[in-house]
Amino acid sequence: MAAARRLLSVDYEVFGTVQGVFFRKYTKKTAVGHGLVGWVKNTPNKTVVGVIQGPEDKIQIMKNWLKTKGSPKSVIKNCVFKNERTIDKLEFKEFGVIRH
Repeated sequence: MAAARRLLSVDYEVFGTVQGVFFRKYTKKTAVGHGLVGWVKNTPNKTVVGVIQGPEDKIQIMKNWLKTKGSPKSVIKNCVFKNERTIDKLEFKEFGVIRH
């Protein structure tokens, strides 16, 4: 039970066909559905990057989604997670899509 109460923050970068396939829209929808906060944006390198924050159990579900599922038309080749850390409180109020 304690794991569900622990809050985590994780940075991610998703590689593959993840731009022009509504990846950011589906990432936001999935994150919000799991009660997570953070952000997502496209990069000039044709990847998608962002931060997810929330309960540890929901972070694990979202990490799996980012690694294996994504949007219906995306093709995920790799997903890298870094800077995973425990936080005392959420640093974002909601989950946002950052546009260039």
